[in-house]
Amino acid sequence: MACSLKNSIYVSGSDETIISSRNKGVLGFCPSIGSLPFAESKSRYMGTPLVLSDQKGLREWSLKAPSNFPVHAQTSICVGRAMRWWEKTLKPNMIEIHSAQEFVDSLLNAGDRLVIVDFYSPGCGGCKALHPKICQLAESNPDAIFLKVNYEQLKKMCYGLHIHVLPFFRFYRGAEGKLCSFSCTNATIKKFKDALAKHGTDRCTLGPAKGLDESELLNLASIGEISINLPLPSTKEERKEDLVLEGIDMSSTLNKAGNKMELKEDGAILLV
Repeated sequence: MACSLKNSIYVSGSDETIISSRNKGVLGFCPSIGSLPFAESKSRYMGTPLVLSDQKGLREWSLKAPSNFPVHAQTSICVGRAMRWWEKTLKPNMIEIHSAQEFVDSLLNAGDRLVIVDFYSPGCGGCKALHPKICQLAESNPDAIFLKVNYEQLKKMCYGLHIHVLPFFRFYRGAEGKLCSFSCTNATIKKFKDALAKHGTDRCTLGPAKGLDESELLNLASIGEISINLPLPSTKEERKEDLVLEGIDMSSTLNKAGNKMELKEDGAILLV
């Protein structure tokens, strides 16, 4: 077990630590580890002469070690990193986004919940000033999801989404997809509150969450931010064949004339 002390010497030969006090000249011991050759019985520790007695004298502290035993001096300083402003007062429904794919997946997995995307930059003064209020609004709206996007870390994705001003916000919900987008500051926070009041009411939309528009997905895919597999557009003949095979009622557009059938779609006529 390591000991954290200001002035200490680790004696590996005895698995003990000699603790030196300059004021009282008292030696004590605690379990420790370490090794540094110390061949002489007299040396200096922390600028103060240190005299190590022979084995007989050391027995007074129940220490058994050869006269030339290794000693290790150690000083440790632990400094904790202070939280940065965009990490402070975060609420459980505030999620930091680390990649474009995570952003796309978060929107698709949100279901009918309101999703508010907060685009910010660590060097943006307006973003820093607005952050505490956004945290308060997130706390008072626990059913909403707040996605935080660091512009500096995801600059390429932000370019693909045409984010050109900060702080910037986008609101998404269910099958409706993007509801609104705007920039606001402390002075115009009412714009944010109005959007939250308008789109924050409970609702049920038919179909899965839409997320980003198809054009935005294609933009992100074209710059290598995400990988998508969109179905290739089918030909007109393939679409007609699929409709017939799926048993769709085409009675209003299917006319029989002898051995000929005319299949009508979008003003086009196909003879089968």
